[in-house]
Amino acid sequence: MKCPFCNFADTKVIDSRAQDENSVIRRRRVCEKCGKRFTTYERVDMIPITVIKRDGTREIFDKAKLQNGIMKSCNKRPVTAQQIQKLVDDIENTLAGSGEREVESKQLGNMVIERLKDLDEVAYVRFASVYRQFKDINSFIDELEKMLHEKNGNS
Repeated sequence: MKCPFCNFADTKVIDSRAQDENSVIRRRRVCEKCGKRFTTYERVDMIPITVIKRDGTREIFDKAKLQNGIMKSCNKRPVTAQQIQKLVDDIENTLAGSGEREVESKQLGNMVIERLKDLDEVAYVRFASVYRQFKDINSFIDELEKMLHEKNGNS
């Protein structure tokens, strides 16, 4: 690692610590020439996942955008920020672990819906109403009846 102060090529690692649940390693380094210390961070370089939208356009998966959508559906619900973060992390890890470089927005939405169903039913209905773009009240009622049927069938 090159020293950011004097550009000398040799630096020495004097301390390494894991951060962010072992997904990042923080390293304290010292330059062998000028003696100045600096910090570097090492993390896995993930291949970006592309989301194929309904209209066929593609965009890079945006974790913050997903999190914001979920937070809106959980507004004024007893769902903690940690639960939302865990849900988003779980989806991101599932996508990364699949090995696929592209995912359809429909598949991504279904992943959110399935996880929200277990987390908070109201948040699930809110997200589903936007995601599934209900055309009228009957399609909304159909979704609620389906949810009630699944709930009563699993109880």
